[in-house]
Amino acid sequence: MDIDAVIFDFDLTLADSSAGIIDCTQHALRELGHDAAASEQIRPVIGLPLQTMFHALTADDRPEPADEFARRFVARADEVMVASTKIYPEVPGLLARLRERGVATAIVSSKFRYRIEAILDVADLRASIDVIVGGEDVQRHKPDPEGLVLALSRLDVPASSALYVGDHAVDAQAAERAGTRFVGAVSGTTSFDAWSSLGKDAVRRDLGELVDIVRRRAS
Repeated sequence: MDIDAVIFDFDLTLADSSAGIIDCTQHALRELGHDAAASEQIRPVIGLPLQTMFHALTADDRPEPADEFARRFVARADEVMVASTKIYPEVPGLLARLRERGVATAIVSSKFRYRIEAILDVADLRASIDVIVGGEDVQRHKPDPEGLVLALSRLDVPASSALYVGDHAVDAQAAERAGTRFVGAVSGTTSFDAWSSLGKDAVRRDLGELVDIVRRRAS
């Protein structure tokens, strides 16, 4: 079956946002009286909802400090995130080639939609994405499929004709629950071998390989 839409995660899939996220995480933790987590502790939880990040990094499962962490993270992100986020170099060409093939594109991320739009505007890529579903657009975050289901509805594409691309296990889980196909990115903390061990297809080097994957799946 042809692939009519490719839906992307954002952080560590289309863009390296790690510097900004590490900065904001450490800033918010310090303001709440916690030790600033090391970057190697933060990277595996990039892309998760902010409250989930807080719980994972502090072992504090109370909702109130998690919400306060999220507020302080967002306030710092308003200052630094757009400037510190870099679109991966292969992404503009990939999006152009998908557009040439008539493949619709979307982003589903726990990141705020307005922030994604601002980053895409800086990279002159806003027009290359048809639909953006951000964290403020859903009640339930990945691995719940709500964001993917919403994107598919807005694209008017059935799940069976869509492919979701992400760097984290929760992305694969969301794709499975939504009924879309999945390809793992290796720009985050999950390697090609790790994806293979989970029985998931993945690019070997970068997302520039994705057009060939789309072509093969359509043949």
